[in-house]
Amino acid sequence: MMIRVKDSKEMISRIPHKILSFTKTAKSRNSTGTLYCAAFTSICSQNPNSPLTWIGSSLELGFSSFLGFASPIQCFLRSLYESSPFIRHFSCKELRRATGSFSTIVGSGSHGFVYKAQFSDGLVAVVREVRDFQQGQDAFDREVQLLARLHHRHLVTFRGFSKGYDRFLVFDYMENGSLKELLHDPLKTPLNWRRRLQIAVDVAAALDYLHSFCDPAVYQVSVNSSNVLLDENFVAKLSDVGFLASEGDLILEVNATCSGHVDQKFKHVIFQYGVLLLELITGQSFGNEDMDLVKWVQESAFTDSIHKMMDTDLGNSYNSKEVKSLLVIARLCTKNEGTGSITIKQILRYLQRTLEPFVPFANYC
Repeated sequence: MMIRVKDSKEMISRIPHKILSFTKTAKSRNSTGTLYCAAFTSICSQNPNSPLTWIGSSLELGFSSFLGFASPIQCFLRSLYESSPFIRHFSCKELRRATGSFSTIVGSGSHGFVYKAQFSDGLVAVVREVRDFQQGQDAFDREVQLLARLHHRHLVTFRGFSKGYDRFLVFDYMENGSLKELLHDPLKTPLNWRRRLQIAVDVAAALDYLHSFCDPAVYQVSVNSSNVLLDENFVAKLSDVGFLASEGDLILEVNATCSGHVDQKFKHVIFQYGVLLLELITGQSFGNEDMDLVKWVQESAFTDSIHKMMDTDLGNSYNSKEVKSLLVIARLCTKNEGTGSITIKQILRYLQRTLEPFVPFANYC
């Protein structure tokens, strides 16, 4: 957009008069600077097509140099950098260039589109749009801070964010897509039994990290085949930590010392994990009208019915003893929708005792 000098001068000349009403009640230099920035942002948002909006986006990070104060975004970035120095703040220009002007759509979610991005430094990532976000900027900032402190080999790596008029989250790109695609897309090569076992272990390890090793514990995570992604080596990584279908439950955390309360809040995650095990075994999606997986696993004696329920893509390549072990875990997880007593750490130990000769556990327990 071309800006005429006359127009920009006229717009800038009106800034002090509009900001004056915001700053009269300020008690200190710092609060005045904060209000100044808030007022400037307010003017820009009310006139999205005006030259002032372009000026505001250009000066956003440099506002403190002009006023001598730290703007809200600079305070946020400084705090984030001190705790997570490797998290990047991407400009919208960077994201636009990396996504071919947002043309590389690879999916969509409840908050917007997902794009594949190729950055100039070689980073290949996915850029998740965050729009229609009713909680506002503070909730988005808390989500960024939560993601920035999570580091585990079975969680999709969070690379950074972009905030302003548009908001985005940037994560590593997973070469082999989602577990849902690999299980249900007829054009994909079917997953063998050994790989399915490894995925079960990988996801359990990620959940154990969120439940047992994060302080405070993180229990708001949606466990389903769409949110289990696989890298180029088919290592499973859990995504969408913090983002749920219900915006009201975006981020919920509790003190790890209150272990009983954490266990109660984590039960729905245990239930979801049990359903995921059933999907790995049967190749059927939860909610399929032709098969109630949870009812079947609760009532089955695990005898002749196992062969009938197995994913036909597996043929006869599976081990019946291993299948029964996973079915026992799935039964415990889904008992009364997760009101049983099994914990994710117990699940990992059970998997270890059952599958140790075949699946490596050194990095999990």
